[in-house]
Amino acid sequence: MTNARHDAHSAHYLAIGDIHGCLEPLKRLIETLNPKPSDTLVFLGDYVDRGPDSKGVIDYLIELKQHYSCVFLLGNHEVLMLDYLSGLLSITDWERNGGIATLESYTIDGTLEIPESHLDFLKNCLFYYDTPDYFFVHGGVKPFRTIEENLCKMTKLELVWERSHLDDIVLNANDYKWEKTVVCGHTPIPRPIVLEKLIAIDTGCVYNQHSRLGRLTAIALPENHITQIDNRAQHSLMQRLFSRLHQ
Repeated sequence: MTNARHDAHSAHYLAIGDIHGCLEPLKRLIETLNPKPSDTLVFLGDYVDRGPDSKGVIDYLIELKQHYSCVFLLGNHEVLMLDYLSGLLSITDWERNGGIATLESYTIDGTLEIPESHLDFLKNCLFYYDTPDYFFVHGGVKPFRTIEENLCKMTKLELVWERSHLDDIVLNANDYKWEKTVVCGHTPIPRPIVLEKLIAIDTGCVYNQHSRLGRLTAIALPENHITQIDNRAQHSLMQRLFSRLHQ
């Protein structure tokens, strides 16, 4: 779990919001995005918990990295998973945050089997990805400090939990002290937020019973083009029926 800086001003990014074990929407999103060799895919974290196939998501992301340039950020749910596996977090505390779904996806015939490659994947996720024009992070940074000040004063773990930049009073004022645009996930919102200094794209893919959430969102940068996959229960059912009718 480290951090990274990138120096190419001409880079093109595809940032992807919180996945939470939702493998099928993730596959459909990547197919829709159809990344080019020059694209860098930046996954904003929260690959596990709550959804039905955390193991499948990690398998898919590991495979995806063989074909595309990928950056994987650490989400708070990856922190919870690693803390549980290292004995720092109780099963009760992880269960409250959707950990049972993750354990079930890794359980075969009653035995928990987590591949070493998956542990390596989690341990190598970045706390943030810093580029000349964008600062990618799972949670966020304090809105009243510059990014450099935040990196000096916040712990790396605080970066994955931060939400104050999305408080209503802060959003309405739209007065962020950051030197560049912060791109984040972590906090489920009905629609992506795209401001000069803030982009937030966790649209609650896993909450597919909620009429205003249940979408997996990506944004292409620098053009700010949004792509979404609808994972809401009714939409997913109709899509499967439509696919069968046209087979």
